Amino acid sequence: MSNQESDVYTISPEMPAMFDGVKLAAVATVLYIIVRCLNLKSPTAAPEITYQDTALNRFLLKSCPLLTKEYIPPLLWGKSGHLQTALYGKLGRVSSPHPKGVRKYLPMIDGATATFDLFEPVADHPTADDITMVICPGIGNHSEKHYIRTFVDHSQKQGYRCAVLNHLGALPNIELTSPRMFTYGCTWEYAAMVGYIKKAYPQTQLIVVGFSLGGNIVCKFLGENRANQERVLCCVSVCQGYSALRAQETFLQWDQCRRFYNFLMADNMKKIILSHRDSLFGRSQMLDANLGRLYTATSLMQIDDNIMRKFHGHNSLKEYYEKESCVHYIHNVNVPLLLVNSADDPLVHESLLTIPRTLGEKKENVIFALTLHGGHLGFFEGAVLFPQPLTWMDKVIVGYANAMCQWEKQKPQCQSAGHAAATTTTTTTQCQKDAPPS
Repeated sequence: MSNQESDVYTISPEMPAMFDGVKLAAVATVLYIIVRCLNLKSPTAAPEITYQDTALNRFLLKSCPLLTKEYIPPLLWGKSGHLQTALYGKLGRVSSPHPKGVRKYLPMIDGATATFDLFEPVADHPTADDITMVICPGIGNHSEKHYIRTFVDHSQKQGYRCAVLNHLGALPNIELTSPRMFTYGCTWEYAAMVGYIKKAYPQTQLIVVGFSLGGNIVCKFLGENRANQERVLCCVSVCQGYSALRAQETFLQWDQCRRFYNFLMADNMKKIILSHRDSLFGRSQMLDANLGRLYTATSLMQIDDNIMRKFHGHNSLKEYYEKESCVHYIHNVNVPLLLVNSADDPLVHESLLTIPRTLGEKKENVIFALTLHGGHLGFFEGAVLFPQPLTWMDKVIVGYANAMCQWEKQKPQCQSAGHAAATTTTTTTQCQKDAPPS
């Protein structure tokens, strides 16, 4: 018995040391993975701003200081573009409000019925003017999405009327009245909403706002016809990709898990299409053929090629993407244009950002703001763990709109105070010192 006890005591001192080494290695590995996945070592920074040095741009950057100040995401997870995107996608926003609006129905000439929700302001505008935000949400989205409700509520409290397009087929309780639904760049429903607002409120001026796919639609709408820019004070586009043709190749790549996001978005599009199968395809052999191709699709490109492009009679996927992308129209936009993207957006490849950067360098009406963090439509702010209800994105859009309204109000003074320099500038520093006095 004593010999057995002696044997036990002989090996026991070595075991804890070995287990401690394994534990330390495991902890070190986990911490390394956490630091890498959460991107904790990444610094915070002010957005990179590309613009031409004009009196208007200096005034806008001075009057909307969020564009030149450091954007600070939540410490523990906010530097991960995936988590910012996932939180937006799953929750939309934190403590989302419920603004009260009225739904409007607009019959289209092809038999479709466009819908949008109208929200009146709940406070006076700082300039005492009548200003309407005409808003186009992201892919498959509508006025009931949390991020839209949060932005509308914030805008109402700042004195803005808000009109929010519901993408054709996106609302689950609204049936389609024609064999057509929203596509990547169709501007018909948005144009109908803008036309209604101009007619119903002849004194109002417009702030055009687009999120993600909605950014493509609003920029294409403004560039399609110069008349579309009448009574438009400015346009803000957030997290769009600018060219579907150039983006399609990047969506098949696995870096930044882009191929996985492609699959998820394709699955969501399937659900929307299937919810309107009878309206879109009827009850014929065409229904079986289309559904067969739809069920086997694993990417947005396959759905676009087999289903979406045919709604507008495009002969090929290439033709569909070329004609529905704003990259071919955005150079015609002459109203002040703020383009916002995030460098860690997992849906928008960095190669696509040469488009807005070039516009900022060559067109004096364009400001391109690129944040280091923010993901896709995330832009959450907060101290350590819990984000604030309002995001950096919400505040920047309203801040830029306020600055634009103020410029219009005192434009003669601003123009006389500025000088005519027009040099291209790329900076991440504050520009207040170069701005004319307000």
